[in-house]
Amino acid sequence: MSQQQHARPAPVGGSLFNAATFVCGVLIAVMVAVLFTRFLFGLGAVTHINDGYPWGIWVVVDVIIGSAFACGGLSVAMLVYIFNKGQYHPLVRPALLASLFGYTLAGVGVIFDLGRWWNFWHILWPGYSNPHSVMLEVAVCITAYIIVMWLEFSPVFFEKWGLRDAKRKLNKVLFFLIALGTLLPMMHQSSLGTLLVVMGTQIHPLWQTPVVPLLYLLSAITIGYGIVLFESCVAASAYRRAIEVHLLEPLARVMLGVLALFLIVRFGDLAARGALNLAFAPTREAFVFWIETLCSAAPFLLIGAKAARRNPARLFLAGVAIMLGGVFLRLNGFLIGYDTGPGWNYFPSVGELLVTIGMFATEVLGYIIITRRFPVLPRAEAAH
Repeated sequence: MSQQQHARPAPVGGSLFNAATFVCGVLIAVMVAVLFTRFLFGLGAVTHINDGYPWGIWVVVDVIIGSAFACGGLSVAMLVYIFNKGQYHPLVRPALLASLFGYTLAGVGVIFDLGRWWNFWHILWPGYSNPHSVMLEVAVCITAYIIVMWLEFSPVFFEKWGLRDAKRKLNKVLFFLIALGTLLPMMHQSSLGTLLVVMGTQIHPLWQTPVVPLLYLLSAITIGYGIVLFESCVAASAYRRAIEVHLLEPLARVMLGVLALFLIVRFGDLAARGALNLAFAPTREAFVFWIETLCSAAPFLLIGAKAARRNPARLFLAGVAIMLGGVFLRLNGFLIGYDTGPGWNYFPSVGELLVTIGMFATEVLGYIIITRRFPVLPRAEAAH
């Protein structure tokens, strides 16, 4: 088999009924039951959000963190289409699929957190728009990006169903979709950081900074590469395929470069603002700051050496560390380092946790179904 045929996407095949899909189905059913209660009896019936903490984990985890986890498509697209690194092309479809599910579910997840959810259409209706709102820009960009990603991914369905004419017509405008697919996530990922800026003194100085939009953008790009490492290792293990170390090793090196830039900006900003001393204070915020920092710095210890980057276990752990660093950066800014005043506190309810777990289960189930039935992953021999 030639290398070109070897890299051509093909359905993995196999049964859709197994332990993984069964567990995902159960978790999704539980999520649906909780959401039925939420939509019938209101947010107070299943959540612990309040006037002091109007954003719980349904926004912070499902939307803000979930959309960052869905940046694999952006990160790989930057390498392939902007820096012309065609050798990474086999990673495009798997990364795009993960991004597609992540962003689609993040968009749906916004509705869960709306008090008057039946008015969700106001978000994009011009008569209700506030052109000065950061949230409007985020909503428009995410909505547009979801549409663009489905169009970008549609050749997978065209190939499966033999719609060659439709694929050929789409290819004529695909360059425009790819350009939008690179621009839009850069816009809204940075704007998610801007949300912290407009919250002012409610945010702890360790995360309240004018450069937080840049930090969120750099973090999202590194998370995108981390997700690719994580997804590639998990898919190879689950489907008993050979791990594409020849692609992941140089990609991990790129990830370390972006991560180094992120850490330089992060600590340079703290030093410039005179806030670095707060990281050494005996406070809860300082403790979680160092957890965030250690997770972000761990990949240098795990895969800093070239030989280490050829170790699948180390690549997997580096991807997990990057993801955890991004999780804590966002949790710390929007929840742990957020103080709306005395008398208010928040900890997610069981219902909130079940819905969040169900959202991730939906993404996993969708990934399994599409990769088994549609040409997404590169054709590969089973690993020995």
